[in-house]
Amino acid sequence: MAGTLDGQGAIVTGGARGIGLGIARRLAAEGARVVIWDRAPEAFDGSFAPALVSRVDVADLAAVEAGFAAAVAALGAVDILVNNAGINGPVVESWEYPPEAWRQVIAVDLDSVFYGCRAAVPHMRARGHGRIVNVASIAGKEGVPGISAYSAAKAGVIGFTKSLGKELAGSGVTANCIAPAMTETELFREMTPEHIAAMKAKIPMGRFLTVPEIAAMVAWIAGPECSFTTGFVFDLTGGRATY
Repeated sequence: MAGTLDGQGAIVTGGARGIGLGIARRLAAEGARVVIWDRAPEAFDGSFAPALVSRVDVADLAAVEAGFAAAVAALGAVDILVNNAGINGPVVESWEYPPEAWRQVIAVDLDSVFYGCRAAVPHMRARGHGRIVNVASIAGKEGVPGISAYSAAKAGVIGFTKSLGKELAGSGVTANCIAPAMTETELFREMTPEHIAAMKAKIPMGRFLTVPEIAAMVAWIAGPECSFTTGFVFDLTGGRATY
């Protein structure tokens, strides 16, 4: 049976493991030809056959532009961009937050989204078609104590996506983002048990989000049925989000 994304070219940043890998696998299962970008491409588990796996530092504009050119060469065209790459950063109060850690979190979690879109949008506009899905977080809506840089970066992703979606309205290119709650991935290693327990307690459904649930949402947003929604934040919080 044909997939909803048959023949489309897709880039997934941070796609070698965790949430990004789940998204990349789902897009491939729907028929897309997927290029994975990751700062550690050797972590890719070989669980499907991507068109290309590239080492790309998404916090570096030149690296993103070069990576995009390589993706176009491999795919012929890029129809879908999923800006997923991110880091959590330390868990510490704002007034003690290390400035160098702040800059790194903003660079990886926010600047990278701008860089990816800056590279992809002219290509997509010229073709009259494209789907951009940015991975934000419920932290970007609420502001979570102890992770102020992450919260600020994800709030920035939401605001940027809303602006971009309006700029692209009518072009055939949509830009949306998702706001997941805590998902059990390798990022847990950066967090304290107390922080993890506090995050779970905030979810009315009483469990963490799963990677396949995220991947299913992204695949739908990136597909042909999601044609009249842009600049929107899709909730994946188990009832936690209030707006």
